[in-house]
Amino acid sequence: MSVNKVILVGRLGRDPETRYTGGGQAVANFSVATDETYRDRNGERQKHTEWHRITVWGKQAEIAQQYLKKGSLVYVEGRIRSREWNDKEGQKRTSFEIVANNFRMLGGRGEAGMGAGAVAPAGAATETESFSQAGEEQQAPSSGPELSDEDIPF
Repeated sequence: MSVNKVILVGRLGRDPETRYTGGGQAVANFSVATDETYRDRNGERQKHTEWHRITVWGKQAEIAQQYLKKGSLVYVEGRIRSREWNDKEGQKRTSFEIVANNFRMLGGRGEAGMGAGAVAPAGAATETESFSQAGEEQQAPSSGPELSDEDIPF
């Protein structure tokens, strides 16, 4: 048995870029930054940022293009995929990307326009929308009324 599953929570480093295959299927690419903070041997705080390339397909790609912006806090679920190629000098190169099958926009309404270095207000990290591979919109559990696409302000 094997498992290839990735879960990331981070901020977009750039707006999604969407293109279409010859068959008309949308594919969007964007980057997500995750941070790790730790203390080194001298007791000083260190921060390490890891960048992840994300690819989403189909209806999700169109949704990502429409709603995700640089600095947005996002939950991404998917799998790791590697790509190998030879560079101009003939050296074998490998890169890794996350192929997302689910993502959720996180944070409050006021956070949508925040830059990558901005800090969300306390309690703002709540799920606002979820998008599955099938492109179905799923509301986060809440006691409020159900919302439709037309109720979303962005």
